[in-house]
Amino acid sequence: MNKKIIFLLIFTVLALVAFQVPISQIIGSKQNFTLFELLGPTGGMFLGPLLGAVSAFFVRTLNIIIFHQPVDLLTVIRFLPAILAAAYFGLNQKKTAIIFPICISLFLLNPIGRQAWLYPMIWLIPFLATFWKKNLLLNSLGATFTSHAVGSVIFLYAFGLTPAVWLSLIPVVFIERGVFTIGIYLSCLAFNFVLDKITNFKFASFLKQFVRPEFLLNVSKSN
Repeated sequence: MNKKIIFLLIFTVLALVAFQVPISQIIGSKQNFTLFELLGPTGGMFLGPLLGAVSAFFVRTLNIIIFHQPVDLLTVIRFLPAILAAAYFGLNQKKTAIIFPICISLFLLNPIGRQAWLYPMIWLIPFLATFWKKNLLLNSLGATFTSHAVGSVIFLYAFGLTPAVWLSLIPVVFIERGVFTIGIYLSCLAFNFVLDKITNFKFASFLKQFVRPEFLLNVSKSN
């Protein structure tokens, strides 16, 4: 079996486990953010943007099938943000910044969104961060805000909410996405560290190709 497919399966299983650990409730719904929001995007880094996106899709699909999650509108809506966050994290290209102007424009085109115009201005922060994608922390910030921007636009058109609600969420967004940025960053470092250690065993040596040496904390600068 192709090594990438094996690694895709391993990562998908780990991400599915992470999906079962709730972090906080999504405002305006009965669903929760989970550890998958932290681990899921890193699939794009280790598998590449395409397979990373595929893994995010598989995890959400398997979660519905295995754990009999109700397939409501919000469940369907959350597929695309997760897929694009993984793709964003794995793409080392500045042109990924285009996602944020598109989301800002779509938000402002909505009558409710225009009254809460300050809310999408938050996405100018990850837009600027995209120009330093090689920085892992800024890439993590961009990934979580990709999910947030796409999810917010879809949520706006699907559920509306009032301008006052959107504006009241601004401080929540800064705290929530700040935590998620650090979480994705640490998840990537931790996963990479563990992966590197596991490859010292013969049975897992084939996984060495997926280790990112530039993100190993014990690698000296001279290397």
